[in-house]
This record gives sequence, structure tokens and C-alpha cells, in this order.
Amino acid sequence: GWQQLYPGHIPTSPLQKALLAAGSAVMALYDPYRHDMVAVLGETTGCLALPNLRDKMKNHPEGYRILQERPRIRLSTLDMARLQGLPEGSLGREYVRFLEDNKVSPDTRMPPKFVDDEELAYVIQRYREVHDLMHTLLGMPTNMLGEVVVKWFEAIQTGLPMCVLGAAFGPARLSSRKLQVLATELVPWAIRSGLNSSCFLNVYYEQRWEQPVESLRAELGILPPPAVRV
Repeated sequence: GWQQLYPGHIPTSPLQKALLAAGSAVMALYDPYRHDMVAVLGETTGCLALPNLRDKMKNHPEGYRILQERPRIRLSTLDMARLQGLPEGSLGREYVRFLEDNKVSPDTRMPPKFVDDEELAYVIQRYREVHDLMHTLLGMPTNMLGEVVVKWFEAIQTGLPMCVLGAAFGPARLSSRKLQVLATELVPWAIRSGLNSSCFLNVYYEQRWEQPVESLRAELGILPPPAVRV
């Protein structure tokens, strides 16, 4: 039989993965805030994109070090008091502000279960744990409009089908005014930034807390966000 490759791993056959993917896609489209279903969808459909992301990390000095050291972004690993005391505009300060303003916690990220490779399971875990940092760098809140914009950026960067689905179907729940802003300003900017930026998984964010957000944006190649209210 199949063996468990890491704590929490649930071995599944290709047919089981297909069924899980179909079921989680329906649920995730019905309720995009079902993070458990979005997580299952990401794991069961990421078989082509995840190895590609892992290779990008292996071929980059900072990404390679992340794969070797396996850092985790959790409340237990973050010194929140130190991050709160960092200068305005620094990555650490703005990340904490994002968490507080949007009432989110890094501890809500689901651990991987259905990825049949221990290293690829870490890659998707890392992707999940830096997702809020993407919001911080892109200057996007966690409302539906902000999530769709981040998903467009992540879809271009990662090729994960889950991100592509979120980018394509997320706008269905937006008002016509928000759709217009999305189509004319935010999506073109997210696509240009996604294409222009180096891989966001190759940043050791835990060692960049003091760096100004604008400096890290420029280093990655993320274009300045449009001056629209999201």
C-alpha cells in the first residue's frame, strides 16, 4: 500500500485526487471563503505547477536556502512585539498592520494533506504562509476585490490552477462598479506585475522585516499599485 510521507499526509490515487479536485472546485466557487476547500483544490491540481515552483526555488540562492532551512510563518515563530516596533513602511510593521486591520492570523493556513511528495508539500505550505505577505506587498485588503487581485498576481507567478480559477471566477460576486475598476485598472496592473516580478517564493521574508515595502517591491519588480480605493 501507500505510505505516509509526512505528518498529516493522506495518500490518494489519481482518481481520488480527481474527485477531490472536482468537489473542492465546486465548493470553492460556491463559497470562496471556504479556505479548506481552496486548500484541497490547490493540492489536488498542483501536480505540474508545484515541481516547477520547487525548481525555481532550487535555482535561486535565497529560494534554495528556504528549501534547506524550511522556515515557517506562524504566531509561534513571529516576534510580534518586535515587528510592531519596526519603522512605518517596513515589511514587518506593514505585515502586522495588515494582520490587525483585516483580523487575520498566519495560523489559519491549512497544513498540506494530499501532496505526494514531502518537499512539494513544503512548497505549497510556504506559498500559503506568504500569501498574507503578498497582500502586504501588493497593498490589497482581504475583501473579495483584494483577493481577486492577489489571485491574478499569484496565477501569473505560480501557474497553480487554484489561483487561475480564483482569478477567473472570483469577479462573479463583485458589483459592476468594482468590476469596472478591476478590469480597467487592477487586473492589468496585477498581470504586468506578475510577469515583471521575480518569483515571490524566493524571498526569505523572515530576514527582510526591516526592509521598506517599497524597496522590496522594487527589488522584486512589482509595479507601484494604482491609486484606487479597493
